[in-house]
Amino acid sequence: MREVLDAVAAGELSPAEAEARLAGYATTDAGRFDAARERRRGIPEAVLADGKTPDEVASMADAALETTGRVVVTRAEDAHVAAVTDGLSAEATVDHDERARTLVVEAPGFEAPTIPATVAIVTAGTSDAAAAGEAATLVRAVGATVDRVDDVGVAHLGRIVDNLETVRAADVAVVAAGREGALPTVVAGLVDTPVIGLPVSTGYGYGGEGESALASTLQSCTALSTVNIDDGFSAGAQAGLIARAVAAAREE
Repeated sequence: MREVLDAVAAGELSPAEAEARLAGYATTDAGRFDAARERRRGIPEAVLADGKTPDEVASMADAALETTGRVVVTRAEDAHVAAVTDGLSAEATVDHDERARTLVVEAPGFEAPTIPATVAIVTAGTSDAAAAGEAATLVRAVGATVDRVDDVGVAHLGRIVDNLETVRAADVAVVAAGREGALPTVVAGLVDTPVIGLPVSTGYGYGGEGESALASTLQSCTALSTVNIDDGFSAGAQAGLIARAVAAAREE
């Protein structure tokens, strides 16, 4: 503790950085940012923009950048992106995926993690791209490589069959599907790669808001796990944790 206090007195640490080191989080007007999550859990803290004003998201983003050197924002609208990126250093790295509604900003000098592992992100159709993109953002933030396999739904099984080698070569796969949600089950029955089902809220009428896709993945007769509807964040985080464990095993 004395070293942290001395660093603050010397101007080498800001109060927010000192708080983050001592308490594990930084307090802002918009809430508390978990600055220790990546060290504790292996995945970075993310700022959920949904339900927050642009100023609140910007406040949390500033705390993230100051204490960890990076911020990951999910469910970001244009106003949130503008508030976070306004006044950023020209050397900062900005990655905004408009469709996935994610924003990743890295401060100058930030060293992004890299791990020798690959995650396949598979979609049944183009409509599943937003949830899949959110998952991909989290996987990349952990440091794993993302291999995308898009538009391979079960309406034509030849499409996924033609891409099975890519999925088999990955260390873990996230499979996103709406409608009846059949693709995760089909993929999990054909590969020995761990599969995480990502049900998506696309479809018609009864069960068409993702309920049928969620029920299908929960009731799958093949071995897979599943996350909530449209929860690309959790799918990507889980895949990232598996990828980290695989990479660590390879290094032993």
